Amino acid sequence: MSVKGRDKEFRIPKTTYVDFKHIEMDRVLTMFFPRLKYDGYGSRRPPRGGDLTIEEFLEDFLEHPEWFAGFERYPEVVTRWIETDLMDVVNRGKANQAVAAPRPLHGNTYKFRNAKHTRDYGAAEQIYWMLFYARKGKGQAARDALKQFFFPGIDLVTDRYDPNMSVDVETQAILRLDHQVTQDMKDSKEPSRFPPLCIGQADLLADDVLRLLAYEPYIPRSVLVDYLKTLLAFHLALYHLKLMHMLPTMVKQQAGNDLCSIKDCPANPGQDDALEGCPYRVAVVVDMGDANNEHMAELARKSADRFYRQIPAFVHANYVVKKLDEMAEYLNKKTGKLATPSSGFFTVGDLVALLKPEYDTDREAYFKFRLASLIEGSSAGADELDPEIREVTAMGLGDFESFIEILMAYRGKYHRQYITECLDSLLLKNKDTGLLAQARTKGSPRRFVLGSKLLEVLIQIAVLTQENWRFATREIRIEELLAFLRERYGLFIDRLPEFNQNCGSILDRRALRLNLEAFNRRLREIGFYEDLSDAYVTQKVTPRYAIERASQGISSRGGRKA
Repeated sequence: MSVKGRDKEFRIPKTTYVDFKHIEMDRVLTMFFPRLKYDGYGSRRPPRGGDLTIEEFLEDFLEHPEWFAGFERYPEVVTRWIETDLMDVVNRGKANQAVAAPRPLHGNTYKFRNAKHTRDYGAAEQIYWMLFYARKGKGQAARDALKQFFFPGIDLVTDRYDPNMSVDVETQAILRLDHQVTQDMKDSKEPSRFPPLCIGQADLLADDVLRLLAYEPYIPRSVLVDYLKTLLAFHLALYHLKLMHMLPTMVKQQAGNDLCSIKDCPANPGQDDALEGCPYRVAVVVDMGDANNEHMAELARKSADRFYRQIPAFVHANYVVKKLDEMAEYLNKKTGKLATPSSGFFTVGDLVALLKPEYDTDREAYFKFRLASLIEGSSAGADELDPEIREVTAMGLGDFESFIEILMAYRGKYHRQYITECLDSLLLKNKDTGLLAQARTKGSPRRFVLGSKLLEVLIQIAVLTQENWRFATREIRIEELLAFLRERYGLFIDRLPEFNQNCGSILDRRALRLNLEAFNRRLREIGFYEDLSDAYVTQKVTPRYAIERASQGISSRGGRKA
C-alpha cells in the first residue's frame, strides 16, 4: 500500500526549496532568469500551440537574411549550429529528441522554454532566495550584477531589444528571435520567502558571484556563463551536503544553533577563513586523480561515503520538521494555542523546539488523529494491517514517533534514492566541472574528485583581491591557494580534516603528498602554474586574466565601476 495526500508531502522550503530529483543546470539557469527579472516571482508562459522546435528556429533565421547574411545558403550547417550551440536539447540524438529551451546565454531565453522539458525542481528558487538574504548588501549587489550581465540589449522597462547593443553572435541570434514571444507575464502567485537555513553559505555564494562577474570585460560571454553554471551547482551541492548534517543535529538537540541566525552567523567571505566559527563546516577530502595513488582514492571514497550515509537521517529529520510545521500551523491558526513568532513564521529552530517535553500533550493529541488517518488510508483491508504498520505499532512508540516511522517505512527508500540522484547531479558527477566521480559499474563507490574546470573557476575567484570596492587580480602562493580551498569551501587536498588528524598514518601522509604533487600537475595543465625554480617561495599561481585596480569592474555594492 502507499501513503496518500498530505501525509506524502516531503518538501519544505524552510530547509530547502529543492524537490530532490536529477537537476540539469541549464534548466536551473533558464528558470532563474524570470525570478531575477521579476524580483523573486516566477513567470507564466503564454499559451501556444505545441512546443517550439529546431525547425521553427531555423525557419525564422532563413526568413530574415538581413539578420545573418549567408545563412540561407547553408541550411544544414545552420541547423547543426542551432542544435549544438544555441539549444538545450533533451534526449539528444534519440527519436524523442526535443528542445527544452535556448541555451541560457541571455535572460530572455526563458520565454522560449518548453515547460515540460525545463523543470528545475525548485533549484532556481533556492539560488534566488540565497542571494536575496545574503548579508552586508552583497546579495542585492549580486542580483543587480547578474541582472545586468544576463539581460544586455534589453530595456527591462519596455522589454524591447536594442539592435545596436554589441553582444556575441550566439546571444545576438537568440535576441533576434525575441519577437516570437510578444507576451510575457509575471506570475501572480506570491512567492514564499524563507531565508536559507545556512545564511553563511548564502553570503559565500553572493561574494563568489560578484568575484566571477568582475571578469566580464575579459572573458568570452559563453565561457563566463559556463563558469556561473559551474559555480551555482557547486554552491547548491555544498549547501545540501551541509544540510545532511545540520538538520538531523538540530532535531536531535531539539533546538536551532544560536550562531546560525542572520544576525549572529560568523561567516565572513571577505576574510581569509571565511567560515571561521561555523558549527557545521563541510569537510571534503578530494582526490586529484592520480591513478597510482590508490590510498588517496580510498580516503576520498570514505569522505563521500560519510556524506551519503547521512541521507537516511536527513530524510527522517526532514519528515520531523515537515510534520511539526503542519502541527504548528494548526495550533496557530485553528486553536490559537501557539503564538506567531516575532519573525512572522515558524523557523526550523522554532519547529524542532516543539519536540521538547512541554509540548508532549499537544503533539500527541494532534498526531493521534493524523496517525489514525494514515493507518486507515494505508491498510490492506478493513481488519488487516500492513506488515510495515504492524511492525511500527509493535514498538510501543508514541503517536508522533509512530507516525514518522510509518512514513519512513513507506517512503524512506524512495527519498533516499532521489536525494542520492540529486546530490550526484549537483556535484556534476563524472564531469570536468564536478566534484564527484563514480565508475560506470553498478554499485561502484563514489569518491570526491576535483574536476579541472571546477578548479579553474575556483582559482579565478581565489586570485581576486578587493580594496575600496574594486576587484583586482594577484599572484598567490600554492599554499595560499590550498588554504583558500580548504577554509572557504572545505576542500582538503594536502591534509585531512581535524577529526581525522589523530588517526593519520604514514600511508595517509604519503597519499596526501602524492595528491599535492598531482594538484601541482593539474595547475600546470590548466595554465595557472609554471615552475620557475626549485625555490618554494616561487611556486605561485598566476592569474589568467589580469585585472588592474583602475580597470572597469564589478563593485561589490553592485553596478559598474568606471
